[in-house]
Amino acid sequence: MELKIQNIEQLPEVVGKFIETMDDRTVYAFRGEMGAGKTTFITELCRQLGVDDAANSPSFSIVNEYRSDTTAELIYHFDFYRLDNIEEALEIGTEDYFDSGALCLIEWPERVEDLLPGDTVDVYIKVDENDNSRIISFE
Repeated sequence: MELKIQNIEQLPEVVGKFIETMDDRTVYAFRGEMGAGKTTFITELCRQLGVDDAANSPSFSIVNEYRSDTTAELIYHFDFYRLDNIEEALEIGTEDYFDSGALCLIEWPERVEDLLPGDTVDVYIKVDENDNSRIISFE
C-alpha cells in the first residue's frame, strides 16, 4: 500500500488510514533517510493510539515506553541510530521487547536487521524531490 502526505496538515488523515491497515503484527520498522519524517509520523501515530505524552525520538535513551490512555496498551519507540553494534541492542533486551506482544515502532531498523522478527512490517518513508511530499509505503 502507498500513502502520500502532501503537507503536514494531511499527516493526521494519512496516519489514520495507516492505523486502519494495522493488523495483529506488532513490530513496525520505519525506514527512510535522515529528515524523511519517521519521528513525525511515529509521534502522530502514538497520539492517535492514545498516547498523551509527546512521543519524541528516543535518540539518547534508545527506547521510550508509552502507555495508551485509551487502551492501556504499551507502545515501545526505538531509535537505533546511535548504536555502534548489534550487541548494544541485545544488552538492552531488544529481543524481549520485540517478543512482548506490545507495539514496537522502530527508527533505523537497519542497525538491528538480524534481530527483527520475520513478520516485521517494513514502512518506507521517502521524500518526493519534486514537491517535498512524503511517500509512505508498506506491505
